[in-house]
Amino acid sequence: MAGGTDWFRDSFREQWDGQNAAIGRFNLAIFGKTGVGKSTLINAIFGEEVAKTGIGAPVTRGSRLYVDKVGHLGIVDTQGLEVGRDNKEILAELSKAMKEMRKLPLSDQLHVAWYCVRGLDRRFEEAEGDFIRRLDEIGLPVVLVITQVPVRDGQYHPDALELAKVIAAQRLPLAGGRPFMVNAVADPFTGAPVHGLKDVLDATFQVAPEGVDEALTAAQQIDTDRKARQAQGYIATGAAMAAGAAFSPIPLSDAAMLVPIQLGMMAKIGQLYDIRFDRAALMAVASTTAATSAGRATFGGLLKLVPGVGTVAGGAISAGVASSFTYAMGQAWLAVCQRVVRGKLGGVGQALDSDVVKAAFLEELSKVKIRRDDKQSA
Repeated sequence: MAGGTDWFRDSFREQWDGQNAAIGRFNLAIFGKTGVGKSTLINAIFGEEVAKTGIGAPVTRGSRLYVDKVGHLGIVDTQGLEVGRDNKEILAELSKAMKEMRKLPLSDQLHVAWYCVRGLDRRFEEAEGDFIRRLDEIGLPVVLVITQVPVRDGQYHPDALELAKVIAAQRLPLAGGRPFMVNAVADPFTGAPVHGLKDVLDATFQVAPEGVDEALTAAQQIDTDRKARQAQGYIATGAAMAAGAAFSPIPLSDAAMLVPIQLGMMAKIGQLYDIRFDRAALMAVASTTAATSAGRATFGGLLKLVPGVGTVAGGAISAGVASSFTYAMGQAWLAVCQRVVRGKLGGVGQALDSDVVKAAFLEELSKVKIRRDDKQSA
């Protein structure tokens, strides 16, 4: 590999940091009385132990609202303030913070609020409705979540259904136009299953600003199809950029011009699947080494591993060749990332074996079907 592993890792680090900044952060404020299961809900959708990260930093200078930053997720906490007892103080802090945040980049603004009510509490106070209306007035969309709702034979608990009717009667400004009933953790004793989480996530996507979609997709851990669709978008963009870079003939010795494009694509997909940098860097080194046929750093060597791509003619790389190879590399990298997060190539906390990653990447690369238009243009 030209420049050695250290050069490659440094280049990947640069791309990783740049893509991390480009994806940004989704910031969620979550409210509800003590005991409604806010932390459990957050952990269920965004990953285990996400909600146990500490106090965090003030949202704005002097604020009593704090934001914990975990990857591409920010969680706003009302430290020392309790919903139901300190509503006026919380709303005053939020109103001030929202005004100040509008001057900041989108990743530093508040985007959506979840308001949680326990399903079997059997009451929804007028003050809670007023709190939700005020959140909407200051520009914070609200997803109302009825938590800890048992389901049996496909039917919600009657008390939760009655509570939903009481809430609906208040005609509150809610995302999706209704409350969402969920159970975030299965109960083996009662047999109550997990349900409703994706509905909450979908409602959140609907009202979140368009510019934070990537961050929310990366932060959430329950909608794998959404992650895969986003990754395919990154691959398509990478392939198009590679074609553009090769549109004017590139001497074979300058094929490294494609490397930043491919590393950027790989870094962004790694971020999307919440893979730690150290693991992602090891995977990237192993995958690229595999793709260069045991260390041969010529672009021609790379192409020979992709059936049907074509050859490099006249010392230049065609747009079709560059696009096809980048597409193939992206698809193989995506499949390896998916296998890693599923624990198929080393579980959480286990070291990854470089040789295993190489073999997996080559296996996935051999499965990629190059698009016919790329073959022809090559």
